[in-house]
Amino acid sequence: MPFSRRKTKSIRLRPQQHHPQSCGEKLANRWQDGLFLCVGLDSDYEQLPTHLHSAFPNVQDSLFEFNRQIIVATARWVSAFKPNLAFYEQSGLPGLMALKRTCDFLKKNYPDIPIILDAKRGDIGNTNRGYATSFFDYYGADAVTVQPYLGREALVPFLSHSDKHIFVLCRTSNPGGAEIQKLLVEGEPLYLKIARLVQDDWNRLDNVGLVAGATYPEEIAAIRAVAPDLPLLIPGVGSQGGDLVSALKNGLDRHGGGVIINSSRSIIYASEGEDFAEAAGKEAEKVATEIRRIIG
Repeated sequence: MPFSRRKTKSIRLRPQQHHPQSCGEKLANRWQDGLFLCVGLDSDYEQLPTHLHSAFPNVQDSLFEFNRQIIVATARWVSAFKPNLAFYEQSGLPGLMALKRTCDFLKKNYPDIPIILDAKRGDIGNTNRGYATSFFDYYGADAVTVQPYLGREALVPFLSHSDKHIFVLCRTSNPGGAEIQKLLVEGEPLYLKIARLVQDDWNRLDNVGLVAGATYPEEIAAIRAVAPDLPLLIPGVGSQGGDLVSALKNGLDRHGGGVIINSSRSIIYASEGEDFAEAAGKEAEKVATEIRRIIG
């Protein structure tokens, strides 16, 4: 049974816009077109198909070529792409240059698809200004993930960008997250306290969302209850074992949208052979179609 009365639309790509769009506008347009899947570009040089190592012996070139082919194969099915910085930082400068080229490729060829940099950064305000400049000005990302431990004041360098989106870690998908995130604060779990802070105070420019792992669907429901209108970035579907039906049932907003369902390894590593991009495209289509079927 569908979880909302939202009218189902066929998946299509909108005509390219000729004016700059905010991240919120890009996401709203993708959702309107029935697109909720986010492909995580967790591209690890050591896990690339071996033929790419041979054809592109340079780390930068092989990482970029892998990403380029994945993007081309999956773009029609996605609401966003989410590179995780750790997989590029581990390769040093060549990896970071591959990330820069990937972001530039996306901005040039798919400007209507948001780039979410999964950085999970958070420090004092002065340091965060440097992070924000790097992510938004140098890489050109549309959104970034951050951690809330230093409070709103420290996150202002991110939050002040009204055309970007800031996804605050709330209830993460990893098994050990409960050690901190479920600590009781004023009678409720810390992750719900964070959700309330973001909903009631931090989202002053309507550009903040929450990260809520698909591996804990009941807690997604609790988050949605206190933050009815915030977009939820939901990792953990696929290799981490999160259930897609439960994530959607508990995460959709009152309009039948508001979710970004991330899947990384199960899509980008769907094949280890020369058909890796084709296999990724088929897996992305499968997940995107299943999302549409569930939403109805």
